[in-house]
Amino acid sequence: MIGTIFNTAMIIVGSLIGSLFKRGLKESYHRILMQALGLAVVLLGINTTITHMADSKYPVLFIVSLALGGLIGQALNLEARFNRLLSRFSGKNNLAQGLSTAVLLFCIGTLSIVGPIEAALRHNNTYLFTNGMLDGITSMVLASTFGIGIMIASVILFSWQGSIYALSLLMQGAISNDLITELSVVGGILILASGLNILEIKQINTVNLLPALVMPAILLPIIHLVIG
Repeated sequence: MIGTIFNTAMIIVGSLIGSLFKRGLKESYHRILMQALGLAVVLLGINTTITHMADSKYPVLFIVSLALGGLIGQALNLEARFNRLLSRFSGKNNLAQGLSTAVLLFCIGTLSIVGPIEAALRHNNTYLFTNGMLDGITSMVLASTFGIGIMIASVILFSWQGSIYALSLLMQGAISNDLITELSVVGGILILASGLNILEIKQINTVNLLPALVMPAILLPIIHLVIG
């Protein structure tokens, strides 16, 4: 778990530093940071999706996952619930957008998914240390734009990676490369959606789409059972 602890600590430190910059930055600088961040997030989302889609054996699974996940998220009204929860921590409406982006960037990616698995099964923390450095820089930029509330994402990341770590120990050999690939494809699309939100190109309810991340884990065993 040392890799996950390091990753979590880097987000906290980055958020603190970024929030200090925020106090001394003019609105024009906040705006240009948001634009720069939006472009970077769009590129990361596109790169993650395209890279892993080439390895996917089920090219339409991500479509089904997004559709079913979106319907579930909409039925549960996750976006509104999420916004109400965040309003208790900050009066700024755009924190929800920043935090949802942070959660996606920190949690949904090859390093954040494969890292805890490698740490649990091979005692290899390299991926998590690398991810921690990247997340530290990203949280600094996010906090300078959206505020110190970005630090909340560190708790979510710790729970996310800790759960993957524990499940990897309990289910050794059961986590397939196919599942990691499909999760990364769906996650890349959601990261892209967050980038479009930041750039104000199109408002997408990314929180309502988050259940799509669970769909590959549910659908892949069904597909394998049907195909035999």
